[in-house]
Amino acid sequence: MSFSRSEAVPADSLPDLAATLGTPVDGAFARLGDAFFTRLPAAPLPAPYVVGFSDEVARMLGLAPSIAADPGFAELFSGNRTRDWPSHAMPYASVYSGHQFGVWAGQLGDGRALNVGELAHDGRRFELQLKGSGRTPYSRMGDGRAVLRSSIREFLCSEAMHHLGIPTTRALTVIGSDAPVIREEIETSAVVTRVAESFVRFGHFEHFFASDRPDLLRALADHVIDRFYPACRDAGDPYLALLETATLRTADLVAQWQAVGFCHGVMNTDNMSILGLTIDYGPFGFVDGFDAGHVCNHSDQQGRYAYRMQPRIAHWNCYCLAQALLPLIGLNHGIADDDARAERAVEDVQAVLAKFPERFGPAFERAMRAKLGLALERDGDAALANQLLEVMHASHADFTLTFRHLSRVSKHDARGDTTVRDLFIDRDAFDRWANQYRARLSEETRDDAARAAAMNRVNPKYVLRNHLAEVAIRRAKEKDFSEVERLAQVLRRPFDEQTEYDAYAALPPDWAGSLEVSCSS
Repeated sequence: MSFSRSEAVPADSLPDLAATLGTPVDGAFARLGDAFFTRLPAAPLPAPYVVGFSDEVARMLGLAPSIAADPGFAELFSGNRTRDWPSHAMPYASVYSGHQFGVWAGQLGDGRALNVGELAHDGRRFELQLKGSGRTPYSRMGDGRAVLRSSIREFLCSEAMHHLGIPTTRALTVIGSDAPVIREEIETSAVVTRVAESFVRFGHFEHFFASDRPDLLRALADHVIDRFYPACRDAGDPYLALLETATLRTADLVAQWQAVGFCHGVMNTDNMSILGLTIDYGPFGFVDGFDAGHVCNHSDQQGRYAYRMQPRIAHWNCYCLAQALLPLIGLNHGIADDDARAERAVEDVQAVLAKFPERFGPAFERAMRAKLGLALERDGDAALANQLLEVMHASHADFTLTFRHLSRVSKHDARGDTTVRDLFIDRDAFDRWANQYRARLSEETRDDAARAAAMNRVNPKYVLRNHLAEVAIRRAKEKDFSEVERLAQVLRRPFDEQTEYDAYAALPPDWAGSLEVSCSS
């Protein structure tokens, strides 16, 4: 999609968006060919209106934030204008396959999302997708729509994760409509415009492996390498290097999830980004009262994607990616015998996959050391962090507030313990841990004030708790979108005190315990 740049759109005299946005421009993925996608327009969305908008993402794309005020903005980002685009430039839904809840699901694909084009700005290129834009050939039994509830949650969380420093897709806007959608109850429709450098998933590779199309598998891998991982091209085996890079990025990503208490909810292989991004916000959640076995997805009755399972599942997903890439690995080793080449490829792949825990463990330990304010590295630091998590689990102490309030603990005495100590049911257990922590702090060279400042730069005060999103959703259903905007603004500064918004950092109210999110969310 070809957009005008910010400087070309006068804020006081905005032209019609049809003229401003021009003709859609395909990105590199679309040039892979028709086997990778199906072109079609978005389904009409009646009387669309703007629910939420990120001026920050607009600027990232080189757009004037003032475009959201244009009467044609909602029409464009609902997908309604796509019906007028030429057939060769229509949006497209991509095809992929995947393992869902550990079971091979076969062909899947963008069942309710359309890629509408690519933007280049400030040396980067971004793909734009309209999620909730109607049925596609890959919708299976779905209606292709997203509901207002899920769209607001994705809009808020993708932006919140970015400001927590966690790799993620971004969100430009949410467009709502009063068109009804049936889920557990009748809800209203919405479309969220999400933005990423690429939406290629592990499942894309699985699809062409399962289809026995090594030519297309190689074309896809070459696209990812040439576009995003050019250093892999210089490796002895570029496709093995691609697997290694994706594996390490995934390990880093999940370490960051664990460190902020984030649960994805549906870590199927078709929801895993080849770039190591958090993608497909559905039944996600941040842990409130800490439970290592917390399952945020009401549909996940077996607890496959529980908090403590996420590293293991991510590693398993990397095995699925490795299987898909196996036909490409070892092609340039000069081994003529196919069986010998395959055996060597398996050995190489196993060595790469073994790097996941080697990467995840130290990454999570570094994150926990920073959360505890430990600038120096000591052998017992991992055990100290694990002991805290065990005490938190036993008392269901609030995850976010525990780490935030730990900054008040002094290395000299227990006078600063009160605020964090009050989060624990078993306060004796906390006291025993706190005494070990204090002894460890005595080895640090920083004073309490410097350590507290460092801790508050990595331990957020504000995360998107389910009840905060729910309040914004309930008001939005009444056409009051002010809470969506207010909450988005708070979450853009998660580490700052923002004392005027202290209520957003408080313990969840009792009614929050009855909230459930599922795969329909």
